[in-house]
Amino acid sequence: MAVEFRLLGPVTAVSGGRSVDLGPAQQRCVLATLLVQANHLLPVEQLVNRVWGHDPPQRHRAVLYTYLSRLRKTLATTGVTIARRSGGYVLSVDETAVDLHRFRHLVAKARASQDDRQALALFEQALGLWRAEAFTDLDTPWLVNLRTTLDAERRAVELDRIDTALRCGRHAELLPILSTLAAQHPLDERVAGQLMLALYRSGRQADALQHYHHSRQRLAEELGTDPGAPLQSLHQQILTADPDLASPTHGTARSHRPPVPHQLPAPPRWFTGRTDELTALSQALDAESAATVVISAIGGVGGIGKTWLALHWAYQHLDRFPDGQLYVNLRGFDPTGQPMPAEAAVRGFLDALGIAPDAHPVDPDAQAALYRSLVAGKQMLILLDNARDAAQVAPLLPGSPTCTVVVTSRDRLTGLISTHGAHPLALDVLDEPAARDLLARRLGGDRLAAEPEAVAELLAFCAGLPLALTIVAGRAQTHPDFPLATLAAELRDAATRLIVLDEDAPAASLPAVLSWSYHALATEQARVFGLLGIAPGWDISLPAVAGLTALPAGRARAVLRDLERVSLIQQQVPGRYRMHDLIGLYAADQAHRDHPENVREAALRRLLDFYTHTAYAAARRLDPHRPDIRLDPPAPGTHPHPLPDDPAAMAWLASEHTNLLAAQRTATTRARHHAVWQLAWSLTTFHVRRGHLHDQLAVWRFALDAAEHLPDPTTRTLARRRLGVAYAKLGRHEEAIEHLHRALALAEHHHSPAEQAHTHRMLAIAWERRGDDRRALDHATRALDLHRTFDQPVGEAHALNLVGWYAGRLGEYATARAHCLAALTLHHHNDPDGEARTLDTLGYIDHHTGHHHQAVHHYQHALDLFRSLGHAYDAAGTLDGLGHPHAALGQHEQARTVWREALELYRQQGRDEDADRVRRQLDALDHE
Repeated sequence: MAVEFRLLGPVTAVSGGRSVDLGPAQQRCVLATLLVQANHLLPVEQLVNRVWGHDPPQRHRAVLYTYLSRLRKTLATTGVTIARRSGGYVLSVDETAVDLHRFRHLVAKARASQDDRQALALFEQALGLWRAEAFTDLDTPWLVNLRTTLDAERRAVELDRIDTALRCGRHAELLPILSTLAAQHPLDERVAGQLMLALYRSGRQADALQHYHHSRQRLAEELGTDPGAPLQSLHQQILTADPDLASPTHGTARSHRPPVPHQLPAPPRWFTGRTDELTALSQALDAESAATVVISAIGGVGGIGKTWLALHWAYQHLDRFPDGQLYVNLRGFDPTGQPMPAEAAVRGFLDALGIAPDAHPVDPDAQAALYRSLVAGKQMLILLDNARDAAQVAPLLPGSPTCTVVVTSRDRLTGLISTHGAHPLALDVLDEPAARDLLARRLGGDRLAAEPEAVAELLAFCAGLPLALTIVAGRAQTHPDFPLATLAAELRDAATRLIVLDEDAPAASLPAVLSWSYHALATEQARVFGLLGIAPGWDISLPAVAGLTALPAGRARAVLRDLERVSLIQQQVPGRYRMHDLIGLYAADQAHRDHPENVREAALRRLLDFYTHTAYAAARRLDPHRPDIRLDPPAPGTHPHPLPDDPAAMAWLASEHTNLLAAQRTATTRARHHAVWQLAWSLTTFHVRRGHLHDQLAVWRFALDAAEHLPDPTTRTLARRRLGVAYAKLGRHEEAIEHLHRALALAEHHHSPAEQAHTHRMLAIAWERRGDDRRALDHATRALDLHRTFDQPVGEAHALNLVGWYAGRLGEYATARAHCLAALTLHHHNDPDGEARTLDTLGYIDHHTGHHHQAVHHYQHALDLFRSLGHAYDAAGTLDGLGHPHAALGQHEQARTVWREALELYRQQGRDEDADRVRRQLDALDHE
């Protein structure tokens, strides 16, 4: 059965000529909110906010579900449905059954009509739907705001009706209405003009002129302004009895109706993805602040697709802007370097709105005021593309809440956000599926399917930047017979990648588009931007930037903020900055073009010194008992980052890990041999504790090559020793033993008992990994003997624990326990890491001698220490060991818990053999 919903007055519904019981006020508010956004998804949180404001009841969701259930039951026979969708609800209804939507539909038809009589009938039909103020019987903050907006809509339509009626010659019957309106709105120049015209056509020229003088006086007294150009022009016409003002004899001509502008450029043909961003723009349009103009600020780097997004969204919602769409390219970042003055954009809008150039006010402020008056009450979209900054945009903002503004800019427009409440929307690159879809739309799915490896490379090289993808697709379309692998090969060389992405047309050339942003930078900003391009690593921290640029931290932060504001860099987490890969290549090109080699090298030296000295300080804090190394003072202007405690040291190494690896590679290519070796040394404790076995191997390979150029033979001994341990932990036993024997030979050749002792300890670990515990015990014993010849209690304690470990593995438990207790005494006040290892050994001994409760105690204590140190690698082994005494005590659930955790850590660390063994232990436990 058909139903009619009435919102323009008290909220009611009529079905079959009878009123429908819609329930209590809040239930009616739920229905009204859904009807306003009929056939569109309304998120749950937004629905709750619109019904209850910012103070919903405790169980508001349960109450909401009750209301929705009752409404579904009430509307069950009407064909209207309320369906749950992802994150919200959609009320599906024929929009002509809702008076609000029918009103807007009739108004749109009236404004589009070329027949005044028909338009007048449509306007009157639309206004006749109003029974009172909208939602008269409901009172929530959102509905109050929307009521204000709808009142403005109704008033604008009423004035459009009056204009149409005047063209139809109905001036006499309009006089009482216009006199009342003029008294209610004495500063409204449009109403004043309508009343003057009605008076003049009724033969009351003197009254019309008197009303003009009265209006001018009120404007001057209250606003300090003169009437706008349209009212002044009408006054002059009345004064001279212009024949054009004569009453029309036929109500069909529409020559005086203001044009409805449709200025949007063509929609983007290849648009793809951006679902979340499109939803965000739509939600901003439907946001709670309906009493104010809705502004969305789309920000992002050049070539990211801001204009595409704005146009695609606009064309999806043209029905919501029946009064027209204004568009202007503000040229904020343009090859000419000259942004469009706001005054020029205003004049262009006046032209589009039907104001002849000779009728434009002379004063720019008056022009802007006239523009705002012309769009007031109109449902219009104003798209301000490629804005330079908030100052350029501000004069173009309408005052009417019926208008919607979308701004695109490389600038973040923070002033627009803070001052005008704009909704920020920062664009990132396309995700891989969307990027692939863009190529598929341009090149066809078959061509992509034929060369999957080449396509994967193209996607990687473009890194989700829509402009880069478009250029690549265009190149491929130009040569349809060329394999995509050819294009991928051209892009493979990072040094020439930007050349491949260059085009003759500046707007379609990635380097040209980026250059517009670069040339807008101040000198200091351009210098920092270029240096960021040559910095190694995926991102960079503020202290590292200060080192790279030799700027004080505060000044560096200000420049970074400027670069972020124009979208050349991103701050994805506080204090860490990164560039898109292609922007990084462009920045590096600018650095090589604008900065001499000595400037670039000095900047890189400062950055490498920052990384090296901070990493060294972190390593010393984490393991103060390691034999120390000596670093040269850092370059002037370099300030290592302070690390107050062990957690701060581990956190810094974790956040900078990939950058430290990249810094070592950069040092290698520049033959900075000391830095290469020192970075490997500084990363060792972190790599050991976190189980980064492959990274440990890689950094010490570079370090061994660098050590060949260093005068100190200890650097080669240590490099060989660390490589041996890395190979041993990766199961590459032959290479491990070879490097460790060569390290031992070097230590013996240079008569270094300390280095010999350390190397014997590592040989013990290598032979254990190879499965020879007896030979491992021999090397551990030799290490202990050597450590006892010089005063190094921590090294001696480590050797004591190793002897205890291997003795325990060989079943010599008394010997094992004695050595471990001696180690524990030395470790207890010196080295928590060594203490944890020794407790782990005691747990093993206790378990194998039947003291399972004591084993659990020792293992748990060791685990607590390892976790406090961030030592994930050894924590995995301790968890593995802890499961055995739990199982022996029949505590199967505890055993299962710790083995599952051990299994996960082994998987994360790539320790496949250990993971397989624990998996078998878990399987066996499940079958007991």
